[in-house]
Amino acid sequence: MSKLVKTSEQQTSNIMEKLPQEIILGILSRLPSTSLLQSMLVCRAWRRLIRDPLLVATHFSHMADKDGPSFIFQSNRPSSSYQLFFIDFSDFHSQGKVMFKKLPHLMSIYLLDSCNGLLCMRDARWIYICNPFTRVYLQLPKLVNYPAQVGHIAFGFHQTTKQYKVIQVVYLRQQVLLGGRINVATSTLVQSQVHVLTIGDPSWRHIGTLPYDLARPIPKALVNGRLHWLSKPNNDNTASILISFDLETEQFQEMAKPDCCGSNRCFHHLMVLRGFLSAGAYHDNDELEVWVMKEYGIKESWIKEFTIGNHLPPTLQQNDLLHFNMAKARFPNSSVRVLCILRNDEILLEYLNRVVVVFDPRHGTFKELTFDAMPHWYKLVVHVGSLNWIHIPVC
Repeated sequence: MSKLVKTSEQQTSNIMEKLPQEIILGILSRLPSTSLLQSMLVCRAWRRLIRDPLLVATHFSHMADKDGPSFIFQSNRPSSSYQLFFIDFSDFHSQGKVMFKKLPHLMSIYLLDSCNGLLCMRDARWIYICNPFTRVYLQLPKLVNYPAQVGHIAFGFHQTTKQYKVIQVVYLRQQVLLGGRINVATSTLVQSQVHVLTIGDPSWRHIGTLPYDLARPIPKALVNGRLHWLSKPNNDNTASILISFDLETEQFQEMAKPDCCGSNRCFHHLMVLRGFLSAGAYHDNDELEVWVMKEYGIKESWIKEFTIGNHLPPTLQQNDLLHFNMAKARFPNSSVRVLCILRNDEILLEYLNRVVVVFDPRHGTFKELTFDAMPHWYKLVVHVGSLNWIHIPVC
């Protein structure tokens, strides 16, 4: 039996060796990640080939440029062990199909961020970088715990330096002694410290303090080697500020918003649309405007790309509706997030971490998407499904 297996493996290897490398690379690099992983089980020759850094890098490039976006969902329920799901819109424009796949269980850890096909995740003690398809993961050095801390974590990659970095903003709250026990005061955050870890280094670096509030989980946008957030000063000011962090120089900087945002609470969330820094904005009505910075760093290049009318997905249950209305009373449309623009110019929206909706700006119509085994509550991040790892250079 072993001789037959060995003969078959040799035949497969010989066939592969006869094909030109560019043909093999062209075929395999266009297969879905799940198909490549299954192909690794064929024989040792295929396993070596599919692990080749050139194939992995080329495959990542094709997956990043395919016809539709892809995402990672994670169930927010601890009882589900924070299960991960992968959703791919590659065939949505041509066939109207969306692939929804439950991924193999990795660890019971919480999803934080995604970059270049890698996830940044954490549990109560550690932060991890992992590939949810290959299930390879790296446990990062531990940052010294601060008492009563509130942290914000982001993960990014700089094309010039080819370095991955994790940024952790740690807030220290005032503490009071009550009845012999230390309690956290309910006062405003009074100090923040910024720590950076370059993946591969043995320890975190403290690079200074931050005069912005990033205590709540705020989606970031990675453009031009810079992470971007919407924030506010620590002095209870409600006006949103657009800030960036350069992953090469490790410097924070405030960026100009369009003149439409002269009033408080204008920009609500950031995203990357077709490679451009973009933001969802609202005023006194229920319409959500999407603004795009066409020329990076130039205030005058902000343009209003489209407007999304008020919509409540019918699948939201009564309890969700109450939550939705309470959120809107404080921040109109705060429960609506723009995810991306599809190849056919339709817009993918997320409502209340519960419902994914396709919006057609030409006809002003909304279409909900449902999937079998989709978690009731989830966290969602844009994610390129690939076999990439931290040592493989990406374009």
